[in-house]
Amino acid sequence: MEETIRMKKPNTSPKNILVTGGGGFLGKAIIKLLIHRGDRVTSYSRGYYTELEALGVKQVQGDISDPIALENAVKGADTVYHVAAKAGVWGDYKDYYRINTEGTRHVIAACKSRGVSRLIYTSSPSVVFDGGDMEGVDESVPYPGSYHAAYPQTKALAEQAVRQAGGRSQMADGRWQGTEKKRQGEGEGLKTIILRPHLIWGPGDNHLVPRILERAKHLRRIGDGKNRVDVIYIDNAAKAHLLAEVALIRQPELSGNVYFISQGKPVFLWKMIDDILQAGGLSPVERSMSPNAAYRIGAVLEWFYKALALKGEPRMTRFVARELSTSHWFDIRAAQRDLGYVPDVSTEEGLRRLAASLKAR
Repeated sequence: MEETIRMKKPNTSPKNILVTGGGGFLGKAIIKLLIHRGDRVTSYSRGYYTELEALGVKQVQGDISDPIALENAVKGADTVYHVAAKAGVWGDYKDYYRINTEGTRHVIAACKSRGVSRLIYTSSPSVVFDGGDMEGVDESVPYPGSYHAAYPQTKALAEQAVRQAGGRSQMADGRWQGTEKKRQGEGEGLKTIILRPHLIWGPGDNHLVPRILERAKHLRRIGDGKNRVDVIYIDNAAKAHLLAEVALIRQPELSGNVYFISQGKPVFLWKMIDDILQAGGLSPVERSMSPNAAYRIGAVLEWFYKALALKGEPRMTRFVARELSTSHWFDIRAAQRDLGYVPDVSTEEGLRRLAASLKAR
């Protein structure tokens, strides 16, 4: 990571940083950049990680739904990066709500109680996904009226809580605005920024890439394969989080803002899946089905899994059918303007690194 992400070390003294979910894919990448920057970092996760120990990171083990443990963990922190979440496309809504929504509210409360200055929150573009094509939309797009999965729904609720904590309020027409005081950057209190990275991938990925490789033999292209999506390489996603913190220090009036971040160049989804399969030494997807057929199959499988209380995850769901057959890429000019975000690692270079890491492993 140090070879590609060149974050300048600040002239100020090192900061105390807490990263929730520091043992995860994105959390570790953020922590590595923070350590390189010279900060004192604490990771708050359920597990203990030798890789973080080797970096000299203080590790606090705890659950994101434990408000007391969180309040103790954030004590003394200047900035909190809230990365921890329950991801996935299937599962009990209560579990997603407890971790993603209530957990985030606990983080906000802990930050306010302990006088933390800044909170950088990792959200997802799926919070505004309405099941149709989204091409070049910006942060003004509203939240949909309904969701087909618990993950985006509970992340949307969490995101709104972070926006409100940062001084934003939602209008009757769905638009968000800040008070005049917040726009001028006056006053004390918690300042927040929300980032929406889409499909994070790269070496060390323990979610997206493994799912594609494990299901290679069963994958079917949904639709004509011409739908384009945004993706983001892990190093670029991590860098964006640090840029958000720096921007918030310099421009506190950004508090409560939300930003899409990506590679800046949408890719054909099924070409990207084939490229990941190739990086893993596997053949491309050859079979296909229509979006409507995939959606119907997903609806039926969801019904069976719920009715029979089946364990595991359906091979297809309505949410996945729509995600795999529609275009969803986003305008990142706001992040470029306000945060100075520019992706350092291209998709092509990222794929070369992914192939090398998979071959070595």
